[in-house]
Amino acid sequence: MARGPLRRLAGRGFRVVRFDNRDVGRSTHLSGPGISAWGFLTRRARPVYTLADMADDTGGLIARVAPSGAHVVGASLGASVAQETAIPPRPGPVADLGDGPPRRRHRADRAADAARVPAPPPADPVEGLVRSFRRIGSHDRTAVDDEDVRVTFRRAQARETGDGSGAGRQLAAIVAERDRTADLRALTCPALVLHGCEDRVIRPDGGRATAAAVPGAELVEVPGMGHDLPRWVWPELVEGIARTAARAHTR
Repeated sequence: MARGPLRRLAGRGFRVVRFDNRDVGRSTHLSGPGISAWGFLTRRARPVYTLADMADDTGGLIARVAPSGAHVVGASLGASVAQETAIPPRPGPVADLGDGPPRRRHRADRAADAARVPAPPPADPVEGLVRSFRRIGSHDRTAVDDEDVRVTFRRAQARETGDGSGAGRQLAAIVAERDRTADLRALTCPALVLHGCEDRVIRPDGGRATAAAVPGAELVEVPGMGHDLPRWVWPELVEGIARTAARAHTR
């Protein structure tokens, strides 16, 4: 998640902890295959590790820095990891921001989108990422939002201690994710699903399915929002996290 919302949360009195997932940044790096283009299009992969393994990492961190529990927030990949982290026996009330486990139809839609919009590797990966967010991102993105992407990506590059192949293994874990619906139905913690109405990566009915699976979950669908976090979304994002955390405290 971008630094801006995190700073706003810190200003609201939250102790914010952001960390590198396994296989990227300064975290532990692994080895092994990622996923081929054909595997992505057919939604088939043999992952080196699973999203549940990544959630175990998150649970272990919570046990060290917040043994009494934590509010877990994630976007995109992080949203799925947040859901897995909320499933017992891992600790912590969860504010789950983003999307949930897509049904088979959603996976086919994503593969079709990828097939329709082929993109050769850009000469400048930073500008390539900016173009990607313009394609899958929200309406009314601004030049400032594009610059946020550049700054975030360059910071991530500076933090990277591996060979850069970890993202492929993470993608394989996403493609091979399990259906968490039954486990989500057993949750008792407050949850928020904030989803963009214009999200082309995970369609809005994926967010609705997640919210329907978690008892008492709040669903916020944001008109014009895509698969990104532009600055105009930040106020609603921060308010949603604070509101969900307050629900946890009243319990």
